[in-house]
Amino acid sequence: MHPPTGAAPPAGRRERAEAASDPLRYRLSAFSQRPEARRLFGAAVALLLVYYAASKSLEIGDRSLLVLLNGLTSAGLYFLMASGFTLVFGLARVTNLAHGGIYLLGGYAALSVQRATDNWLAATALGALFAGGVSVVLYQVLRLLRGDGLRETMLTLGATIVIADQVLAKWGGIPTDLDPPSFLRGSIDLPGSALLYPKFRLAVVALALLAGLVLWVLLYRTRLGMLIRAGVDDPDMVSILGIRVPLVLGSVFVLAGALAGIAGAAGGTYLSLAQGEDNRILLASLIVVIAGGLGSLRGAGAASVIVGLVEAFAQTHHPVLSVLITFGMLIAILALRPHGLMGGADHARL
Repeated sequence: MHPPTGAAPPAGRRERAEAASDPLRYRLSAFSQRPEARRLFGAAVALLLVYYAASKSLEIGDRSLLVLLNGLTSAGLYFLMASGFTLVFGLARVTNLAHGGIYLLGGYAALSVQRATDNWLAATALGALFAGGVSVVLYQVLRLLRGDGLRETMLTLGATIVIADQVLAKWGGIPTDLDPPSFLRGSIDLPGSALLYPKFRLAVVALALLAGLVLWVLLYRTRLGMLIRAGVDDPDMVSILGIRVPLVLGSVFVLAGALAGIAGAAGGTYLSLAQGEDNRILLASLIVVIAGGLGSLRGAGAASVIVGLVEAFAQTHHPVLSVLITFGMLIAILALRPHGLMGGADHARL
């Protein structure tokens, strides 16, 4: 019995037809679909990149240590942003495009507090509280949309524009920065080199490590963390058990906003606070979250280091192509692991 006219040929016949019409393309496609082949290809590419980076680092001598430290500093800042971002997405499934604006608000709020108190730690704490409060207000508005992804995206994008305008009206458009705490001012000698490196930049790396440790304890050693992880896996079951999921969601938004506020104070100290910084940091954190795997905290940590180092290396050796290199890295990761470094196909994995 012949198949009806217009019906697709059986799978085996179709594959033989493809192999006969374009044998090279068919073999490449079959090779790319094998997991061991993808891993082998990824390892080969990684070895080539490591060799290229090592050879370029030898060309600039001890300045390569500066590139490494600059990359780790950027990685620390990106992790502070991306960790909260990925928590919000992992539990609430909300792509919060206002996260960059909250970063800017937290930084400027910390700046105002520091001008009044001359205390960086107090300024950072109050800036984080303010950013967390703004984030939970945004969450209350998002609840009214009842999970409509398109409207959530448009609302958070509009919130970013409103925040940027209000920051411009309140603090002006002249770039400014916070003063680091007195015990972190100045520089230290780098071992085996005559170069110096700012103490505060190293403190940003330590701050990111501390934040990662606190988040790990919160997620895996506390009741709130248990509820967050349960909400990621099965929010309906959590609701049936009598857990107030909106309250858990609100606490996650507060935590994410506070992390963005801390990142704003840290970034405003070693970089600057200015119009446009919210978009730059939002783009970087989006790259980190996507490369690490949507909803994966461990993936955000690994991707932060990769993005920070690649960005620092590209800006040093190929400044004109630095943006293309960074996005090329993202494309390469997604080509080898479509769900990110530690993402899952079905649900987020914290």
